[in-house]
Amino acid sequence: MSYSAAEIAKLVGGEVVGDSRAILKSFAPAERAQAGDLTFAENEDYFARAEQSAATAIIADQRFPSSKKILIRVPNARVAFAKALALFFPEQKFAAGIHPTAVVAKSAQIDPTAHVGPHCAIGERVKLGANSVLQGGNFVGDDSKLGDDVNLFPNVTIYPRTEIGKRVRIHAGTVIGSDGFGYVLDGGIHRKVPQIGNVVIADDVEIGANVTIDRGALGSTVIGKGTKIDNLVQIAHNVEIGEHCIVISQAGISGSTKLGKYVILAGQVGLAGHLKIGNQATVAAQSGVMHN
Repeated sequence: MSYSAAEIAKLVGGEVVGDSRAILKSFAPAERAQAGDLTFAENEDYFARAEQSAATAIIADQRFPSSKKILIRVPNARVAFAKALALFFPEQKFAAGIHPTAVVAKSAQIDPTAHVGPHCAIGERVKLGANSVLQGGNFVGDDSKLGDDVNLFPNVTIYPRTEIGKRVRIHAGTVIGSDGFGYVLDGGIHRKVPQIGNVVIADDVEIGANVTIDRGALGSTVIGKGTKIDNLVQIAHNVEIGEHCIVISQAGISGSTKLGKYVILAGQVGLAGHLKIGNQATVAAQSGVMHN
């Protein structure tokens, strides 16, 4: 689908310098751009390459002038890039309905606009909200609640009693609500402590592939609104992650640790248990945190 420079500028909150009626057919990096393409530049090096490219127009910060290209000037080129990219490459749409190979409990409540793909299993009393998608091979355990516009990629497993908010995306192979790692030494053996809590995931969370989030031993493991979790992350029982946090690949958070809002855990960070990490703290890659 094609858009005029003016239409794109309106979407991204920018202004056009040059021909606002020019038609842009796609989005491409500068080195692969063709005539009719839109590209973007967030620094001097990117902008120089974009000006030398075949692209018709450039999304750029307001400080850049050009005599060669149509500019869509914006306050923040990377934010505008994300918005424009979604315009040219929209998400896959899934038709409403339940695939004949899916197994759905009679007591489950599936919104008629939801999509349940092949080989899904949906347990008793599950609630699946409007426009939600189970792409295929998904298991959703008894008494789980999934809000509107949830997207489970293939082979995501949701254990019983999990609560998932609106617009949550969970990528392939992730397990939500598995047993917390709880044992007590009793007469020379490790006796299992029953894990009877659940997991609560707020709105607008995205969880990467092959993540494990354990349910609470008592009470809930909580993932706050807007938090983004990378691939291969381990979150233990009764952890509480605040709103809009970033947790990057191979990080591990031990049981009952609490993160504030806007916390960043870089790659391979490890947090000991029962800690408190304050708002807006950043922990650099491969760090081990043993104290509040």
